[in-house]
Amino acid sequence: MSKSPRHLPAGKLLPLPAGKLLPLPVPTRPWSHLGVDFIVDLPDSEGCTCVLVIVDRFSKACRLIPLPGQPTALETAKHLFNHVFRYYGLPEDIVSDRGPQFTSRVWRAFFQRLGVTISLSSGYHPQTNGQTERKIQEIGRFLRTFCHSHQESWSQFLGWAEYTQNSLRQTTTGLTPFQCVLGYQPPLFPWDGEPSDVPAVDYWFRESERVWGEAHRQLQRALRRRRTTADLRRSQAPTYQPGQKVWLSTRDIKLRLPCKKLSHRFIGPFTIVRQVNPVTYRLQLPPEYKIHPVFHVSLLKPHHPSVLLSTEPGVAEEPPLPLLVDDGTAYLV
Repeated sequence: MSKSPRHLPAGKLLPLPAGKLLPLPVPTRPWSHLGVDFIVDLPDSEGCTCVLVIVDRFSKACRLIPLPGQPTALETAKHLFNHVFRYYGLPEDIVSDRGPQFTSRVWRAFFQRLGVTISLSSGYHPQTNGQTERKIQEIGRFLRTFCHSHQESWSQFLGWAEYTQNSLRQTTTGLTPFQCVLGYQPPLFPWDGEPSDVPAVDYWFRESERVWGEAHRQLQRALRRRRTTADLRRSQAPTYQPGQKVWLSTRDIKLRLPCKKLSHRFIGPFTIVRQVNPVTYRLQLPPEYKIHPVFHVSLLKPHHPSVLLSTEPGVAEEPPLPLLVDDGTAYLV
């Protein structure tokens, strides 16, 4: 299917993505529901090029762990145990994207033994783990502010980035993550301004105070700019039933065709197997499609059967075979 979507709401110039925001269940205690992701491709800083970001969905607290590179599934699980579980106990659920660490058998087996539920984002829809994605953006803004001219020193500021994030009052709770988890707010900067007799110590405190103050102002400014909600930029999601056929957007799917511009905008139609949640559906894909079969509703489009071209009663035109992705041969029909 090659046509672009043209569902324009009243008064809008551009089509809005379908599907209202469906928040994840609200946790009842700190560090019971976590979000996990990575910041990758950073310049080498004291041997580290990656950051493991762990976010508590209840208090919005975070842990930032510098790593020499993307770890394996088992190494990631060990970091979670050493930096979170042994301090706050085992969680109930962990949300992540579909990176290789989080879809491996080792990852599933590790947390199955611990009784922890693993939740993966739907295909090509990172908003499922939106809190962690937003935290990564804020941390990136922090590091850019102080490391743009000396990028090899980002790991030196990571501790203050975590401290600042956990000291920032959250609009959703009215508390800082420290207050929500510990019951009190630690001193923002316990220094009376008196110089130390040791120059190195004095320099460290002065530099840290400057970094924290500027970071706090930057984060407060970012919160003031974030006024709108996700639903203001989204349209109402259409409702599909199991057994109904839909088209699947090729926006994030790699087709084995020479030119993306001239390729189909949608492939299919595919049959809906079941509704995972109000904005996510599982499709019945051919076995040669090497992609996860669960998609957000914004990537789907209803299929309307065409009028039969044959004049003979009871003779239906066979639909063309869908294009193959990743492996196999592609045919133009």
